[in-house]
Amino acid sequence: MGESIIPLADLRYAASLPRIPDHPGVPTGLLSDRLGRPLRDLRISVTDRCNFRCSYCMPKEVFDRDYRFLPHGSLLSFEEITRAAKLFVAHGVHKLRLTGGEPLLRKHLEVLVGQLAALRTPEGGELDITLTTNGSLLERKAAALREAGLKRVTVSLDALDDTTFRRMNDVDFPVAEVLAGIDAARAAGFGPVKVNMVVKRGTNDGEIVPLARHLRERYGPAAILRFIEYMDVGATNGWRMDEVLPSADVRRRLHAAFPLEPLDPNAAGETAERWRYRDGGGEVGFISSVTKAFCSDCNRARLSTEGKLFLCLFASRGHDLRALLRGGFSDAQIAGAIGLVWSERDDRYSELRGAMQAAPGSGERRVEMHYIGG
Repeated sequence: MGESIIPLADLRYAASLPRIPDHPGVPTGLLSDRLGRPLRDLRISVTDRCNFRCSYCMPKEVFDRDYRFLPHGSLLSFEEITRAAKLFVAHGVHKLRLTGGEPLLRKHLEVLVGQLAALRTPEGGELDITLTTNGSLLERKAAALREAGLKRVTVSLDALDDTTFRRMNDVDFPVAEVLAGIDAARAAGFGPVKVNMVVKRGTNDGEIVPLARHLRERYGPAAILRFIEYMDVGATNGWRMDEVLPSADVRRRLHAAFPLEPLDPNAAGETAERWRYRDGGGEVGFISSVTKAFCSDCNRARLSTEGKLFLCLFASRGHDLRALLRGGFSDAQIAGAIGLVWSERDDRYSELRGAMQAAPGSGERRVEMHYIGG
């Protein structure tokens, strides 16, 4: 092919230009990394902007009114996202999660959902297309997203108490509007709706039982509450281990109010350990990435807002797929580059953190969650 011009990536995070194999083969769907982990899940950040300023993700003192978010031209277009997703699907991905920032801030997101919903696995099957949102815009968007082909929705909700919730989102947003978004999702046909609660010791751990009780009474099995350990993502959230409430402690508190029993995983590589209420009141999950690392079967890749491929939530470097998407390269070449990147992957940050072997002194900051999604 002729000479290609590769656009300069935004220098927000270090990124290498993926190597293109001399003779790219046809993807088989059997791609695995150096630890034998397949590629099954692609998380796509559609915007780095959010209308909340949660301290564990986008603290207001860093992401203030002067913070410069990515310009629109730096973001992957819907067509570029769909093209990239199609190539990942050829390598074995069957789940696409749209995230952010707050993904519903991206205008006309239902158009992207429709494009992704039209993709098929090599066997002709539909993809599992999901979305994670803070719920603030869900009431007005749920029906259109469902009609476009969105399969499932996850809502982040860290407290039922309005005062606690407003303090945590740090923009004085009322909890009632998020609850209305969950209602709208149920009315649109989503179910069960997953609700994610990041538990921070001394901040919202008093909300564990009240939120569980509310969801049980209002939705029963139609809502699944999942508790997430407060994580050391990025470099701006001031993470401290003493603010982590281990999932085992959360489970004990919940079990004292509503007796639980374990469930088998739905699929390999699940992040949440599943439990159910013994009285049939539904299901809960526990995501323990700090105290019980699940790196060994992690099958997730992350595509940032501006098209950088990250292989770990705690990575500091990515791979610049946008340069290939905009550089005149063929689908076969880009698919070959993705295959090489994944086959060389050996990331297992959470396991190394637990063994006190992580190396924070490298001089490179870890990528922020709002940039690649959770």
